[in-house]
Amino acid sequence: MSLISQNVLHKNRVDKNKREDADKPSLMDGKNVIEDREQSDLDALRIKKRKKEHKEEGKQLDIEQEREMKKLENLLFGSLHSPLEFGKEDEKEGQEWGEKGSALFFTDRSANSVLSVYEEDAEYSAESDEEEKTKQRKPVWVDEEEEKTNINIAKVNRLRKLRKEEDESVVSGSVYVSRLRAQHVKLNPGTEWAELDSQSRNYSSYDDESSDEENGAVVARGYEDVEAVDDILRTNEDLVTGTKLLPGLLEYSRLVDANAEDPSNGPINSVQFHRNAQLLLAAGLDRRLRFFQIDGKRNTKIQSIFLDDCPIRKAAFLPDGSQVIVAGRRKFFYSFDLVKAKVDKIGPLTGREEKSLEFFEVSPDSSTIAFVGNEGYILLVSTKTKELIGTLKMNGTVRSLAFADGGRQLLSSGGDGHVYHWDLRTRACFHKAVDEGCINGTALSTSPSGSLFAAGSDSGIVNIYNREEFLGGKRKPIKTIENLTTKVDLLKFDNDAQILAISSSMKKNSLKLIHIPSFTVFSNWPPPNKTLQHPLCLDFSPGGGFMAVGNAAGKVLLYKLHHYHHA
Repeated sequence: MSLISQNVLHKNRVDKNKREDADKPSLMDGKNVIEDREQSDLDALRIKKRKKEHKEEGKQLDIEQEREMKKLENLLFGSLHSPLEFGKEDEKEGQEWGEKGSALFFTDRSANSVLSVYEEDAEYSAESDEEEKTKQRKPVWVDEEEEKTNINIAKVNRLRKLRKEEDESVVSGSVYVSRLRAQHVKLNPGTEWAELDSQSRNYSSYDDESSDEENGAVVARGYEDVEAVDDILRTNEDLVTGTKLLPGLLEYSRLVDANAEDPSNGPINSVQFHRNAQLLLAAGLDRRLRFFQIDGKRNTKIQSIFLDDCPIRKAAFLPDGSQVIVAGRRKFFYSFDLVKAKVDKIGPLTGREEKSLEFFEVSPDSSTIAFVGNEGYILLVSTKTKELIGTLKMNGTVRSLAFADGGRQLLSSGGDGHVYHWDLRTRACFHKAVDEGCINGTALSTSPSGSLFAAGSDSGIVNIYNREEFLGGKRKPIKTIENLTTKVDLLKFDNDAQILAISSSMKKNSLKLIHIPSFTVFSNWPPPNKTLQHPLCLDFSPGGGFMAVGNAAGKVLLYKLHHYHHA
């Protein structure tokens, strides 16, 4: 056998070696496989990490949503969904303070209660910071179109109430939306009695109750200063005065006549609202005193009283609402007690010979009735005894009277053209001055606060004075109204002295309403077509929402003034 033949492998071994060589990967192929495996492992780790982060974010969102829901539940339902476990909270707080190295409170369990006394207000300040952050929340969504949009609020009648200034017209969309919201809140007030508690409630922890040292009453947090407003809570009067009335056009609408259920057969000489704003009296020459419940829709008649021997020239409630004083061109007058439903005839007054007591005024404190007497005398009568308690004497005849300073002072004017100021405590005249341009004074009226008074004359001129300046020596009126051309019979301020009504019974539709802040006449009043006829009397409801006008045709016209939201 040759050397070559000895080195030659068997055919089967050769095939086997070839298969083994084919099955073994090369060095380069091994490196590629290892790199692919490492890349796949990194991708798997990244995916797992992302999933873990997503889970943590989801858990965090769930925790935040759960906290928000607890806050809302506490806000709506109090501690119903998060009951307070007495003692545990203070123990936790004590552990926290103990870890900081100082025990700043002590726990007294002798009275089956836990009272915590803190020496510092660190926790309270932290709570207030949280409350501030809660209050300063940002809106979730803002409409960008609001800033780009402009609205003319002076063009549409029902939007004029949104103006802040008289000459304001175009506002941006965001301002328009905010004013609409403010108007809605004003017309639809919420439950104010719940606001204080909701604002002061702490969502994370609860404060202990503090006791009132004077009477032992328990006072919840947020009500510590309740004694300061105790007097306010005992009255149902408005706490905030009405908004500013704009000049120019008066927004009003006519309602069903106040005496539609029982019209008068003669002229209406007196109309007046009771202090409760629901009861209205109407009286006239048909000798009937009628009472109506005013709602603006039906105006139900409550009662009618017939006085056989006295055509009524004037009737008025006492300001305390207990009685009605009725007078005519007679030596006597009547008093009707609303509680007892009893009519008393009073007079003639002792020592006086007046044939008529038809003109009078009642003091705001319901203590005195001032009658216009003969020869410049003013008769003072007590509302309790109905007896004459004093007289005042003018140089000329007396035509008109008006009380001021809560009933302690009296203004009078008449045939000598002067305005007298009387002190009813001393029964003396402490000031007398000429009403500018007046020869015969025929009407007087003072504003509810007493800061202004208006004087009318038989020439139709109405002067408006600042009373303090007038008493100080300034004779010039702050405004002279010349819109009437006949004798002024009536002057009447409304409840907040933003409107002054002036009228003359000698001419049809001769009734003007003056905007006091600007001293201008409302251009859309009186109504067209002479619907007022000859106005004889007028009154505003205590809240200013209603205005009643009695005329010579026996009707009591009722109007709604939309600026005022209460009757």
